[in-house]
Amino acid sequence: MGLVVLPALIPDIEKIYDVYFSAFGNDEMGSIMVDVLFPSGVNAEFRKAHTAATLDWWHKNLVQYTVKCVDTDTGEIVGMGLGDLYLTERSEEERKNGGVPWLTGKERERAEAILDPLWAVKEKLLGGNRHMYCHVIGVTPEHQGRRGGVLLTEWGMELAERSGVPLYFESSPSTLAFYQKLGFETLSEKIVHKKELLGTENDIEVPLMVKMPSAAGGMTFEEWRAKGYPKGYK
Repeated sequence: MGLVVLPALIPDIEKIYDVYFSAFGNDEMGSIMVDVLFPSGVNAEFRKAHTAATLDWWHKNLVQYTVKCVDTDTGEIVGMGLGDLYLTERSEEERKNGGVPWLTGKERERAEAILDPLWAVKEKLLGGNRHMYCHVIGVTPEHQGRRGGVLLTEWGMELAERSGVPLYFESSPSTLAFYQKLGFETLSEKIVHKKELLGTENDIEVPLMVKMPSAAGGMTFEEWRAKGYPKGYK
């Protein structure tokens, strides 16, 4: 059986998010994030509303791309990826933090207490400069180990490479070595989520990772940043 990465289509929305909701059962940080974002769980009523909201988002958003990893023998969607590609610089208003508007009360406070530091560090590191941001890569547990995650990551790497922009994302601690093997650098900037907020036994440090394009001429992210985020690499 082979795997291939393809653009996600409108009829794929529910299947894509079936993958997302199931992919992180064996990953502590990933499962926490799903619970934080969707604390009421996934039922038929939620899925109907979520699918409608996702479809509306797809019609409006100009920078976000969703892809699927498909088994070439069965046609089954076994993985998904979600990324934003910013080919032009953006103003402060354009990159304003929208928070988590689908939650309310304590659930929203907790979600934003976890997500806001991620946004703030990304804003500090990249601001309105051109880059690609990977939100999530997920593969269903029964298909993990088939290199679907590699194919999805390589899709993002190729898109960023062809666009001449850095690819940035927040890794899970359990996948740090995986991305390092693919040539990503781990940034010195750190985010540590406190155990009291996560409800875990220990604090969790989130590795921040970047893959620079070949157009950077061998510059690290920090070197590129120190030079003022040049558009034309030298």
